[in-house]
Amino acid sequence: MSYNTANTNGRTQKATTKVNITYIDKDGKETTVRGKVGDNVLYLAHRYGVEMEGACEASLACTTCHVYVQDEYLDRLKEPEEKEDDLLDMAPFLRENSRLGCQIVLQKDLEGMRLQLPQATRNFYVDGHKPKPH
Repeated sequence: MSYNTANTNGRTQKATTKVNITYIDKDGKETTVRGKVGDNVLYLAHRYGVEMEGACEASLACTTCHVYVQDEYLDRLKEPEEKEDDLLDMAPFLRENSRLGCQIVLQKDLEGMRLQLPQATRNFYVDGHKPKPH
């Protein structure tokens, strides 16, 4: 969501709504970041150096961006597609509040959301290839 504001020289400029979220890694370290509405949670993690793999590069083909969504925010997310649910069924350490980070897009009402990373994820690559974050 964005809105227009007037800058000091009288011209109109586009302003973008920002959202703060916190990632909690497997060791309990918290990293709070600021993203824009419309940002993908996986790519936002990469931008800020949060260790979320994303082996399939958000093509909905793995579970390496598995996260636990804080319960009070879970109902604010759009319902997972069947393919996401099917993939999550293969994820280790699955919980009721599990989602794939590549399928979570920031929206204004997610301000303050906390995402916990599981103790481990399963990478379906068998040749040792590990894609680099963009």
